Amino acid sequence: MTRLATPPHRRTVREIETVQLLLEQGRNLRNLAIQNLDLSSLAVVWNELDVADTLFLGCTFPPGAGEVLQRNGAILFPKFSNRPYDPYRSGLYDADELNEEIEWNGRHATRDELIYDWYVEGGKYAPDVGEALAQRVHDASIDDALGDLIGETAQQRLDKRIVGIMGGHSQKRTSPAYLLAAHTAFLLAQDHLVITGGGPGIMEAGNVGAFMSKHGADALDEALELLGSAPDPSDGGYHQSARDVRQKYPDGTFNLSVPTWFYGFEPSNLFATKIAKYFANSIREDGLLAISLAGIVFADGSAGTVQEIFMDAAQNRYATFDYVSPMVLLGKDRWAPKPGSGIYATLREEGKLYADRLCVSDSAEEVVEFIRTHPPRPPTPV
Repeated sequence: MTRLATPPHRRTVREIETVQLLLEQGRNLRNLAIQNLDLSSLAVVWNELDVADTLFLGCTFPPGAGEVLQRNGAILFPKFSNRPYDPYRSGLYDADELNEEIEWNGRHATRDELIYDWYVEGGKYAPDVGEALAQRVHDASIDDALGDLIGETAQQRLDKRIVGIMGGHSQKRTSPAYLLAAHTAFLLAQDHLVITGGGPGIMEAGNVGAFMSKHGADALDEALELLGSAPDPSDGGYHQSARDVRQKYPDGTFNLSVPTWFYGFEPSNLFATKIAKYFANSIREDGLLAISLAGIVFADGSAGTVQEIFMDAAQNRYATFDYVSPMVLLGKDRWAPKPGSGIYATLREEGKLYADRLCVSDSAEEVVEFIRTHPPRPPTPV
């Protein structure tokens, strides 16, 4: 392939997400992406604005203004038709927003449930082109909002010390694996940003452990006891027990989750303070692994967790994101049942380029110490 002698310059586009910030730009709006704003009552002379290649994403204009902007070189992405989600949203979700009871098109349910129903009814595996575009725009908006929060560069994300906790969605709140994951997250969140897949089971354990980190070990034990009164999502008090914990401890340590409506039949847990929820599971899953540069803890799980382990191993093997990050397998009975056997042994044998960042343990304290003393490192030259 012939390469250009001088690569084309890539412009940097700044995002404008409030009307006030837009007004502060004056007439020069070049290299801006103006996102999801209602500009219909804005008193400006539209024809005097410098808008060459300016992006207007899902904005509302007074009559005729859109045509003027397009003639002057702006690029307009129009709003989509009415949906239970906003494709152009400018921020992440939180548990209150997703679990708010609303009415939409004559149906009463939580926002999360309405979006999932729309997703399934609109063709979960093969949506029409309009819905597919709306979902892609939504997921790009979530990518953008997540980047605003954790940073766009590898160095910015390293500074956040993001650690992922992954494992089986079917683990009950009273299981040893759930309790161990919660205590591990509790310790990690004291100096790391904990992130999970956002669902039930081990994912909830990671979020609740992190959430309770500022309240002390006794408070965590009390929270786990409350949750244990309804250990399975099929139990009648499952959601209420989580609400009870949140009501008693409303101010938790900041932590994240990255769930997906692809598994929308699983309840999103209530303990992540910010939620990056996607339609496309492939984007969500790869991205969750990619941003956990400070390490990933893999607790007890089945096929999905095993898949994530080997996806992470591949990222470490090829230093896909420029660093080799710790991989901790939590639970020797699951991952190293006998010396020289199990997934841990396979990783040790195959992963010579990242073996120094592998650990298997039954101890929350040992896991946290390993992650603290084995930061992500540059790749080893092959």
